[in-house]
Amino acid sequence: MHPLITGNTRIYGLIGDPLRSAKSPMLLNRLFAEAQTDAVCIPMEVGTQGLAEFVKGARAVRNLAGLLVTMPHKQTMLEMVDMLHPTAREVGAINVVRCDPDGRWEGAVFDGLGCVLGMQRKGVSLHGKSVLLVGAGGSGRAIAIAIAAAGARSLIISDLDPQRATDLAQRAGEQGSCTVHAGPADPAGHDIVINATPLGMNPDDPMPIEAERLNPATTVVDIITRAEPTALLLEARARGCKTLDGQPMHVGQALLALRFLGFKEIEHRYSTGL
Repeated sequence: MHPLITGNTRIYGLIGDPLRSAKSPMLLNRLFAEAQTDAVCIPMEVGTQGLAEFVKGARAVRNLAGLLVTMPHKQTMLEMVDMLHPTAREVGAINVVRCDPDGRWEGAVFDGLGCVLGMQRKGVSLHGKSVLLVGAGGSGRAIAIAIAAAGARSLIISDLDPQRATDLAQRAGEQGSCTVHAGPADPAGHDIVINATPLGMNPDDPMPIEAERLNPATTVVDIITRAEPTALLLEARARGCKTLDGQPMHVGQALLALRFLGFKEIEHRYSTGL
């Protein structure tokens, strides 16, 4: 059960469109309740055309303490905050906003770091590994930069927009000693394959890679969160691959977001239990 909502309850909103598969409110409200914290996370379905109007109104809500940001607002929100955390400047996107008591909003992004943390918590190390990343959009951009900084040996980035993949490869290549290139979505020869595209959210979506070219020793990560495994994960499992769905990344993001939002006690308490 969630604790009783009081006049002092801090509100954290999740904004995006659509939100039908959103897991953040359930996870954060469970953590708030278990820690007996007077806070609540609620979904706020805001479309692209209504974002500016929403932000204008939200700034008047003095007990709004933060926002979680998902598609399609991760880039647009950059222009609607007062300060950018180094992660947001690096990636060029935002997925969490801290609304400080003085009225200033600071945006950060933990998609990439959350993905890496989630993989590590499941025993998947990136150190010295060859990685294929499919998708160079908002989440893919953050993941590429985090992977390159986490000690991967090499990273191939594939996207339907070759120029977007090339631009991201150049940016990610500035992180550490990882060799980063744009290339085809061919999983053969890679230690880790990550799907950062929306392909798999719907039953009739095409596969993001040719699964028949997967090696059993490859770890396959699909960042999509849904109740049933995606077609990619089912094919990968059939070929003997270790697989991770979007839940480890989701938990990793939540832990990092809790720290950023000031819930260090909750983050520390649950960092080993989730």
